Amino acid sequence: MFGAFKPSFAALGGRAWKRLAAVDEVVETLAASGVSFKKLDLALALPKEHEMEPRDKYTTFSKTAKNYRKGVHKVPKFTKNFIPRFSPVGF
Repeated sequence: MFGAFKPSFAALGGRAWKRLAAVDEVVETLAASGVSFKKLDLALALPKEHEMEPRDKYTTFSKTAKNYRKGVHKVPKFTKNFIPRFSPVGF
């Protein structure tokens, strides 16, 4: 199948939650090692991947969108940038 609509690989599905889970694992490893610094304390205060709602995993707040949410895949370089784990209050 060649052309504009190429099928994506099944192994590439779920990148967002896999990346969030990997970050959670690194944070837990650092916390278990006994080190302490400000960024680690902030990361420990955030919800883990399994505690997040799907709305917060796969969409992000956008003040220009009609319903104030837009898909994470529409954010430029979403695979490399930080995905916020919480939204502003009320959104």
